Amino acid sequence: MKKVLLSVLATTFVLSACGQGTADKPAAQNGNASSSPAETAKAADKPVDVQFYFPVAVGGPITKLIDKLADDFHKENPNITVKPVYGGSYQDTMTKVATAVQGGNSPDIAVLLSTDLYSLLSMNAIEDLTPRFSKDYFNGFYEAFMGNTKSGDTVWSVPFQRSTIVMYYNKDLFKKAGLDPDKAPANWNELKEAASKLTVKDASGKVTQWGIEIPSTGYQYWMLQAMSLQTGTNIMSNDGKKVYFNKPEVQEALQFYTDLGRKDKVMPEGTLEWATVPSDFISGKTAMMFHTTGNLTKVKTDAKFNFGVAFLPANKQYGSPTGGGNLYVFKNIPEERKAAAVKFIEFLTKPERVAQWSIDTGYVGTTKASYETDLLKNYVKDFPQAAVARDQLQYADSELSTYQNGQVTKLFNDNIQAVLLGKMTPKEALDKSQQQADEILKSFQK
Repeated sequence: MKKVLLSVLATTFVLSACGQGTADKPAAQNGNASSSPAETAKAADKPVDVQFYFPVAVGGPITKLIDKLADDFHKENPNITVKPVYGGSYQDTMTKVATAVQGGNSPDIAVLLSTDLYSLLSMNAIEDLTPRFSKDYFNGFYEAFMGNTKSGDTVWSVPFQRSTIVMYYNKDLFKKAGLDPDKAPANWNELKEAASKLTVKDASGKVTQWGIEIPSTGYQYWMLQAMSLQTGTNIMSNDGKKVYFNKPEVQEALQFYTDLGRKDKVMPEGTLEWATVPSDFISGKTAMMFHTTGNLTKVKTDAKFNFGVAFLPANKQYGSPTGGGNLYVFKNIPEERKAAAVKFIEFLTKPERVAQWSIDTGYVGTTKASYETDLLKNYVKDFPQAAVARDQLQYADSELSTYQNGQVTKLFNDNIQAVLLGKMTPKEALDKSQQQADEILKSFQK
């Protein structure tokens, strides 16, 4: 939400197209009858209404961006009217999509979490997009973002609003503590040392400023996955059927995560709310934070101090999972609506639009071409922090995604939090997580 401005930018769309698509796309896929050029041209003259589901409150700042996208699309495609519908969240929308699919009233297109892939496949809900776009089109996206789009060589979704975890740090507080404000901690040891110097107590011994905050609600699995990648391993297979929660590298990562609060005393113990951590950073309550690059624009707008953005510190290597949402086209809809959905995806992923979306929201530009636009070139020149998440992609890997992903993620989150609260040891929690996940996934391994 991933990573996302979760409280503001947890963006999910559902597009219901009622008419014909483009004439320059493959007309027949998956057994649907193709249309002749004359039929396609005639259908292209018919008006098309598109419902575009988007999960923020009406009047929120992001609704203006979506309204503009809808208007711009209509200008290029006068016979297609996009009608945004606001409300819900990633989770809410996934529930609504699943209900609609099971009821035989499938949506046409949706932006859902990239990690929802195997849940959607298990419902036989989504269209194979491999033949819908050229290889050159897919090659235009950063490879790190393509990991969660695929199962094997089949592409099931298109990257849209994507992120990684980055480290934000308060340069003014670094300078005040005698640290180099232009040099972020590059490894775990440097992180602990800097965090110790940045943790400030008053005369009574009460902490008034923390060295670092790492969220521990909602997406603690994402944070732990980053530290596991930094230690040398990912936590799942690429086919959605296996997890590797109890590897020694994951235990080392969870021990480090836990020790920052319970042993090193440079991070608050217990629960750190996902949405509260950015507020703590912006208000100066913490000097550093791990969070989604989706918060970059918010920090840039609201922070009243000089701040830096850096790669997550390495243990044995750099590493971060990707995050965010992809565009999915649904299977059990007429061919003309699939074509319309593809046309809208093409519109949304044009380099200039990807660039503007990155600037407006803080998400990483998903395509290499977006960073060749004057828009992003000039933005990065004036605001180099915007390039950090892109540059970190060379060390990034796919986010946790399995069959029954909601169940697997929840049990893993619960057990990680039990460790952070001192209720279990890392080994106990990871062994339990592995056992529980194996039980859930065993039916998919046959």
